[in-house]
Amino acid sequence: MPSPKTFQPEPEYRHGQASHTAVLYCNLGTPDAPTSSAVRRYLAQFLTDSRVVEIPRLVWLPLLYGLILPLRSAKSAAKYASIWTADGSPLKLWTDKQAKLLQGWLGEHGHQVKVRYAMRYGNPSIDSQLDALKAEGASRILIVPAYPQYSGTTTASIVDAVASWSKRIRHLPELRFINRYHDDAGYVVALARRVERHWRDHGRGDHLLMSFHGVPQRTLQLGDPYHCECHKTARLLAARLGLQKEQYTLSFQSRFGKAKWLEPYTEPTLRDLARRGVARVDVVCPGFTGDCLETLEEIAMEGRQAFLTSGGREFHYIECLNDDPAWIAALGEIAQQHLGGWPTRETPDAQALAGSRDRAIAMGASR
Repeated sequence: MPSPKTFQPEPEYRHGQASHTAVLYCNLGTPDAPTSSAVRRYLAQFLTDSRVVEIPRLVWLPLLYGLILPLRSAKSAAKYASIWTADGSPLKLWTDKQAKLLQGWLGEHGHQVKVRYAMRYGNPSIDSQLDALKAEGASRILIVPAYPQYSGTTTASIVDAVASWSKRIRHLPELRFINRYHDDAGYVVALARRVERHWRDHGRGDHLLMSFHGVPQRTLQLGDPYHCECHKTARLLAARLGLQKEQYTLSFQSRFGKAKWLEPYTEPTLRDLARRGVARVDVVCPGFTGDCLETLEEIAMEGRQAFLTSGGREFHYIECLNDDPAWIAALGEIAQQHLGGWPTRETPDAQALAGSRDRAIAMGASR
């Protein structure tokens, strides 16, 4: 069963500290290592989020801790090990790099803001990064999700985590949240250029499959806009690429459990395309902004095997946006739009205050 949450004191306040604006770039998360114990800790945090699993906890928790975690942790660890790099988790590496590139882009466009990244599950946690930003004097924080399409299971869960952190903070910073950018022109252009670059370098397949992460079907019936936003992204991307309806398919991957999830499912779709005579398929994952387990192992490995063993001859996985300059520019434009009205340059008063404080500290140290 989950252990009681350890109380963390509010970051120490320092009088006279200059305030500034910051950005927190949030992704889903990853285990700390490709081991059973690390994966178990990660999955326990992930699968006890009531936004992710909406089964009554009296029913779900005994099943999770008694059956699912003991059986799934080792299997998932092996999957993570197959895509782990010498520098660690691909998702963490790309998220870290995107945050640094975003800060660089904003800086080049005149915005003196600190950008940190956080994981909803795993490390670095949203709590720890918000603590760090507050300790550094951030009085205005923009929360940017790495999820282009809004879902209660992802975007809203980030809001929950920030709200939970807020409960122990006396002097809250101003907070803004970006909910979605599934139809942002820059994001769609970046996706299209990524696909076009792959086609230019490797030739063009007979069919393009756009695979998005799945969610339970009931979320659509309850009003979650995720399904509709995935379809809009797919339509916009297809239009940008000049594709007709018969030239591409949208599907949903990563189904978990026996409940009905959004359809069509990715693996059966790949098998069906092969049996229908599609010789080469190209697969892109527009909902993932950085390569991770779900793209590198589930699609590039398992999806490839499903297609080839069903009669297909050639399978091409198209990498995620990762550190693509067009994507970083799009992300920067999105952040810049939502920073509107907030001061993003240090004011002369703030600079003078910081200078006075530094001089006072220096004088005290010399005595």
